[in-house]
Amino acid sequence: MDGFEFTQPRFKAYVLPNAPLEKLAEGFRWTEGPVFFGDRDELLFSDLPNNRVMRWAEYAGLSVYRETSDFENGHARDRQGRLLSCSHRGRRIHRTELDGRVTSLVERYRGRRLNSPNDIVCKSDGTIWFSDPPYGIQTDYEGGKQESELPAAVYRFDPRDGSLRVVADDFQGPNGLCFSPDEGKLYIVETGLQFDPEPLQHVRAFDVAEDGTLSGGGVLFKIDPGNADGIRCDEHGNIWSSAGDGVHCIDPGGERVGKILVPSTVANLAFGGRNNSRLFLCASHTLYAIYVNVRGAPLL
Repeated sequence: MDGFEFTQPRFKAYVLPNAPLEKLAEGFRWTEGPVFFGDRDELLFSDLPNNRVMRWAEYAGLSVYRETSDFENGHARDRQGRLLSCSHRGRRIHRTELDGRVTSLVERYRGRRLNSPNDIVCKSDGTIWFSDPPYGIQTDYEGGKQESELPAAVYRFDPRDGSLRVVADDFQGPNGLCFSPDEGKLYIVETGLQFDPEPLQHVRAFDVAEDGTLSGGGVLFKIDPGNADGIRCDEHGNIWSSAGDGVHCIDPGGERVGKILVPSTVANLAFGGRNNSRLFLCASHTLYAIYVNVRGAPLL
């Protein structure tokens, strides 16, 4: 089976020999933040340095969703079907309402501006969890140079009462995050300090309590080559991670079971499509997709 690498034999059950990697679109500067809208059968993703959000649909191809996006990076969908976005330039989390209006949700913590929210997930109780490294305000390429006012951290925002709290602050550069299928675990990527010749890079696993507090946080795995950025869980609890040579599939115990090989560095990924079994890959300047024999973790 060309295009795959099998570390464990069980990975063969997750991929399809007659479903090749497909190039859907190219010509971007750096793709990020994919999120699939099943009711519209379309994928949204960021062309981050070009300050725009793109739309791709099987029935219509590629188009621009938002031309001036305030340098949005990560995206998710809330329980009401609205788009949640991480703005580097605006240093905030905002929501696109169903009528197209944009509402700012979170901009400050204890009076100080956030850094540059990077990745975001929405839990079944409606709470919004996001990482806030300084990457977007350290260069002009993905947002614009600004002064940092807060240490890097991971936050939990509750839109029901407007509360915001830090759930993890022992990170140098928190990045991608995802919940396990039962939401009992939160996986968070550490991508380290930008421009550090030997950055700290791995994925940590936290236990999630009913009140939203985290415990544990030990290192679960480290991607090689490259590093983890965006991550997603499938229905069995396996973690699908971006990597320097494609996508790595990691079991819940932290063991790599296989790879999908991709010609360029994968930054982020999302399940979507028919039955939530198509994996969309934001890979440098290109958008790819591949059907797999496993479904993304269902919403609770």
